[in-house]
Amino acid sequence: MTDASFADGDPDAHGRLSLRADDTDGLTVISALMQDAVGKTVDTAWMPTRRIFALVVNRFRWEQGDDADTWERCRSGLHAENVLAVRATGFDPQKAQEVFELLAVTFEPGEDGTGTLRLDCAGGAGFALDVEALDVRMADLDATWKTGIKPQHDEDAP
Repeated sequence: MTDASFADGDPDAHGRLSLRADDTDGLTVISALMQDAVGKTVDTAWMPTRRIFALVVNRFRWEQGDDADTWERCRSGLHAENVLAVRATGFDPQKAQEVFELLAVTFEPGEDGTGTLRLDCAGGAGFALDVEALDVRMADLDATWKTGIKPQHDEDAP
């Protein structure tokens, strides 16, 4: 399998992306596209019998450019397969509606293709997924909507 590639060759007619990564180069692409996605813990799911961890977020569409007239968000799903265990840190288990901001998706390789997939969130929260093999998919689910706010980072500051 190649690194992150459009699952269907190109974005669909509505510009929705569908990507898959099975190596760190591909995961870097997905991580960049998912940066600053906002979700709620209630929209995460660990399905141990299927060995899948999934979440749904509101993704900022970085690929749309830097013009304020083009800033958009859309509902996107991210799921990892071959997941053996999941650990969440920095979240309050009593708050199912707790909001998180995804900052990066990275992979720490182990032996023989295994490793830990990390979903790092703002405030030191995150998810650590022990995986048998790296297999991550990201897909835009719904139509887009305009946003007047572009996520800011320290390197963006004047």
